Amino acid sequence: MADVETHLNHIGGKWVESSSGRTYTIANPARRGQVLGEFQTSRGEDAHAAVEAAVEALSGWTATPAPQRAEILYRALEIMRRRAEEIARTITLEEGKPLPDARGEVKRAMNITEYAAGEGRRLFGYTTPSEIPETVAYTTRRPLGVVGIITPWNFPIAIPAWKMAPALICGNTLVFKPASSTPLSAVKLMKVFEDAGLPPGVLNMITGPGGVIGDALVSHPKVDGISFTGSTEIGSGIYTQGARTLKKVQAEMGGKNAVIVLEDADMDKTLAGIVQGAFGSTGQRCTATSRAIVDASVYDSFMDELIRRTDALKVGDGMDESVTVGPLSSQDQFDTVMGYIGIGAEEGARLAYGGHAVTGPGYDEGYYVQPTIFTDVAPDMRIAQEEIFGPVLTVFKARDLEEAIELANNVKFGLSSSIYTRDLTRAFRYADQVEAGIVHVNAPTLGGEVHLPFGGLKASGAGAREQGTEALNFFSEVVTVYIDYAGARTQAKFI
Repeated sequence: MADVETHLNHIGGKWVESSSGRTYTIANPARRGQVLGEFQTSRGEDAHAAVEAAVEALSGWTATPAPQRAEILYRALEIMRRRAEEIARTITLEEGKPLPDARGEVKRAMNITEYAAGEGRRLFGYTTPSEIPETVAYTTRRPLGVVGIITPWNFPIAIPAWKMAPALICGNTLVFKPASSTPLSAVKLMKVFEDAGLPPGVLNMITGPGGVIGDALVSHPKVDGISFTGSTEIGSGIYTQGARTLKKVQAEMGGKNAVIVLEDADMDKTLAGIVQGAFGSTGQRCTATSRAIVDASVYDSFMDELIRRTDALKVGDGMDESVTVGPLSSQDQFDTVMGYIGIGAEEGARLAYGGHAVTGPGYDEGYYVQPTIFTDVAPDMRIAQEEIFGPVLTVFKARDLEEAIELANNVKFGLSSSIYTRDLTRAFRYADQVEAGIVHVNAPTLGGEVHLPFGGLKASGAGAREQGTEALNFFSEVVTVYIDYAGARTQAKFI
């Protein structure tokens, strides 16, 4: 442990120890013996100090013209570009995803930073005719104020960036609470913004237990908004607690995303998308493909090819560029996924492929699980209803499009969905009826583009969407202005 670096919180422009005086360590999920660093075990007092620093910095940052705020984001973009490989390798070491996936994540963070910086000259309001003579009416945007940013471990760079960048361009100051298991990536991101010249206190970071710090941020009277990504259970609690104190809350939560495969689909493209969606990033994405709903007439041939392609995937350390499925992120995640695999078997589903931990030379130090496929799954089984967040795919058989859509909608989640078909009529019918915030046709359930809204229906999301102009809507308030220039004459007023 002597050569393990101890990382600090970042509050008011300074790197500082937590008030607890305690630290915790994180290790590489591919090689548990490799300790990556020590991090601060923060308490509520640290969250309060970070909020006070953000409050102190707010007036200066709000008064900074948005195009000048954009200049700092453009500098952050350039620094991120220069450090992209270093950051990607940090993600893989800390979270476990294969290095090509980590590089893609860094690229996503760069894209959203670039997009948000461009909005520095487009924070538009609008003018409109007034019903009163000699009166000008227009709207303008104002920042929320101090915003708490609470992010998960599965995208430790991209998700913080797609919250921070639009929040900063709108003129807010931030307190950033990264996931406890991926704080090293957060430190790397903080240093990007620090080196880009962000003023002290505009962006603050504290590490440690999510419950303690999250509660402190959500309950703090000087915090004006919360942007959260994580589980539905925690997100709904934050949304409820925020409502009591009239905070603006954005909560992106779980998913149980379905792909519908019709008999006329391009099967090569379909299978490639499903394998990528289900097993890429070890299934640890909120938009991962959890369910495949296949037309009965092509079900058997589909399953044969699905198993063949899944068998060709290589499980291993994500730093090996030939690996396609890395380890799960932690012991807790490993236990959860293996627990669900056991539940599926107990419920009577048929294990068509995988279902076991990967052990042996080169694997014993990591949290490795085989890509897993269940068939003969009843719609009410837990593996069909609950988010597993691992490389587990459940496959269903459907008579027609109507039954397929019914199966797709038969969960509490509604984040992302996909259909593969050459029939445009059925594709549009699906898009009209599926209960998901993100709809794909002939493409995987994964992700989306940074200039378009991201978010789900039902238990997958609460509050405003992320990304695109929806992010600006969340991180700002609209103010309506009336200017009467009629002089001393009395004007008619509104009813």
